[in-house]
Amino acid sequence: MDQLLVSTAVGFGVIFAAELGDKSQLMALTFATRYRPWPIIAAITVATGAVHLASVVLGAAVGAALPTTAVAVAAGLAFIGFGVWTFRGDSLDEDEEERASRTGRSVFVTVAVAFVLAELGDKTMLATVTLAARDESFWEYAGTWLGSTVGMVAADALAIVLGYHLGRRLPERAVALGAGALFVLIGVWLLVDALLLG
Repeated sequence: MDQLLVSTAVGFGVIFAAELGDKSQLMALTFATRYRPWPIIAAITVATGAVHLASVVLGAAVGAALPTTAVAVAAGLAFIGFGVWTFRGDSLDEDEEERASRTGRSVFVTVAVAFVLAELGDKTMLATVTLAARDESFWEYAGTWLGSTVGMVAADALAIVLGYHLGRRLPERAVALGAGALFVLIGVWLLVDALLLG
């Protein structure tokens, strides 16, 4: 049970930080300007749960196929890359902007489809794959899935609520810099652990 709690906490923290300033968080904010929050949050939860379940399965397959040190080094480099990606910032392209402003379908279906498409290959999906590649038991995989899903939903819900109340006064660049620095620190720690301490 300790494995479940630790991997849930790690998954939550990493994905919550990864989602800050991410394009799917920007989509959540855009949807919040048009629709009520609860259908948006419900759709984000279902879409994220599905994408992150696939990410954990993919990470488990990668972790089983590669030696532990190789996985740890790849994870460290990936997290440093996620940090650089986060420093760079994220924005919605025209297709994502159009999906976020589309009407005609149910809000739930519109948001869920937009989030699944936005998350494919996104840094939060790749970060979940990376975390799961280091897991070794069912409880760790379950914790990574649960923590990463709740972390993303919490970050998007925060954007919806804060965006509704504070508008554009949030220091978007400062949030991106802080999240990027956290990723780089995690990446360096993983590399030191794998190459020097392991």
